[in-house]
Amino acid sequence: MALRDGDFILIEYTVRVKETGNIVDTTNEEIARREGIYDSNKVYGPTLVVVGKGWVIKGLDEALKELDVGVEKEIEIPPEKAYGPRDPSKVKVYSLREFRRRGIDVRIGDAIDFGGQTGIVKSITGGRVVVDFNHPLAGKTLVYKVKVLEKLEEPVEKLKALVAKHLGIPLEEAKVDYNEAEKTVVVNIPVKIMTKAGIQYSKIALVSSIYEFFKDSVRRVVLQEVFERKIESGEAGKSSEKGESKGGEETSSESKESSQ
Repeated sequence: MALRDGDFILIEYTVRVKETGNIVDTTNEEIARREGIYDSNKVYGPTLVVVGKGWVIKGLDEALKELDVGVEKEIEIPPEKAYGPRDPSKVKVYSLREFRRRGIDVRIGDAIDFGGQTGIVKSITGGRVVVDFNHPLAGKTLVYKVKVLEKLEEPVEKLKALVAKHLGIPLEEAKVDYNEAEKTVVVNIPVKIMTKAGIQYSKIALVSSIYEFFKDSVRRVVLQEVFERKIESGEAGKSSEKGESKGGEETSSESKESSQ
């Protein structure tokens, strides 16, 4: 059955540049390590896509509608439906003195943020720095090997996938309770990501997505942070002997954030 706009699907993929054969992205950790593109900040494994929402490049988004669940397919995507053609006007020349004045140490190949844009330093000669602000894959034809693993139907499964995507955690670590009668969603925030850079923005984006996709079925979202004290077995035993604990001592601190 063909997929439609708004469908929640889990996909896996590997993408290479047609002209060179170089693999530039993948959801497979083993392939990423083998190809030297492993990113320790990335969560590998099946990734959520909501068809038609522009979460992936245009060419892939369109092609997904023609795929069936469980079938792997190779898709060729031209620059116009990927990262666009190269734009010569996005190649800028700056004075090396300007970078030094801002305390920026530049080297060829560096990715730098300059003037609110991210570019790659292409050359440094005669006191001049050439920076290319085109996307690294601009002008490239991409070949995706993609497979739709599953189409999510149940609300809780969709919610878990949204949590995993926005918080940057493995799908199996997403903890969600959904009370359909009260139209309330409770999300447990893992301790390990509580100090992660940009986590507050991730939370806001998650809540926004939940309200977008569950307009009529969710009125309240609770983001819950639970801290549990780990008790050594010996200490728990002593507490039990003194009658100070029911089944072992536990101390927890809980904070909740809600958005409506």
